[in-house]
Amino acid sequence: MRKKVNILGIPFDSITMEETVDCIFDFFKGDSCKSVYTPNPEMVMTATKDPDFAQVLQEGDLVIPDGIGIIIASRLRKNPLPERVAGYDTVQNLFQKMKDTSYTVYFLGAAPGVVEKAAKRMKHQYPGLKIIGSHHGYFQEKEEIAILNDIQEKSPDLLLVGLGFPRQEKWIAKYKNDLPVKVCIGVGGSFDGMSGKVKRAPVFFQQIGLEWFYRFLHQPSRWRRMLQLPKFLWYVLRDTYIK
Repeated sequence: MRKKVNILGIPFDSITMEETVDCIFDFFKGDSCKSVYTPNPEMVMTATKDPDFAQVLQEGDLVIPDGIGIIIASRLRKNPLPERVAGYDTVQNLFQKMKDTSYTVYFLGAAPGVVEKAAKRMKHQYPGLKIIGSHHGYFQEKEEIAILNDIQEKSPDLLLVGLGFPRQEKWIAKYKNDLPVKVCIGVGGSFDGMSGKVKRAPVFFQQIGLEWFYRFLHQPSRWRRMLQLPKFLWYVLRDTYIK
C-alpha cells in the first residue's frame, strides 16, 4: 500500500513522477477504471468548502501533488512528499511512454478548436501516440449522452478530462464506472498548453517552484486566485499547530 500524506483532509500519494507513470501503466492492465486527480492549493481550499468535492478527491485512486504549495505544506506537517508531480508533466511523460505501445487516449475539454489543435500537436510531438477521439468542454448537459456514447464506442485506455475543477473531478466520479476506460485524469487547462494557446513557464521557473509567479506575471488577472496560496498555508499551519 502506498504511503499517504494528509493535507487539510485530502490524502496525497507520496510518490515520484517516475512512480506515478509506472502506477498509471499498471492501471492500464486492470479491469476497472481508475481515477487520477492532481490537486493544487486552490483545489484543496475549494474542497474545504465543498464536501462533495472533498469526497471525490478522497476517493481518488491516485492523488498527486500538483503545486509547490502542496510540497511546502507537507514539509510544514513534517511529513514531506518526495517531489511535485505536476499534472501537465505527468501527461507528457505518459505520452512519451504510450507512443511505443497500443494504448489509446481520448481528449475531453477546452474550447472548440483548441482541443483538436492540442491533439494534432501531441501527435506531432509524440509520433505513434494514438489519440482516437476528442470533444470540446463547452457542452450542455443534453449533449453528454452523445459524448458518452462516442467514448463508449472508441473505448480509449486513457481519458483526459479538462473541464476545470471541481467540474472535471465530479464528472469523472459520476461516469467512470460506466465507461470502458482504464484511467481517467483531471487535467485542468492542460489542453491550452498542449495546443500552444498558453505558454508554460521556462524550465528555470518550474525547477525553483515559481511557475505560479511566472503565470501571474503573464496573467495579472489571476491575482485573486494567487491569494489562495498564503491562505492555504495559513490553514495548514493552523491545522498542524493550533488544534
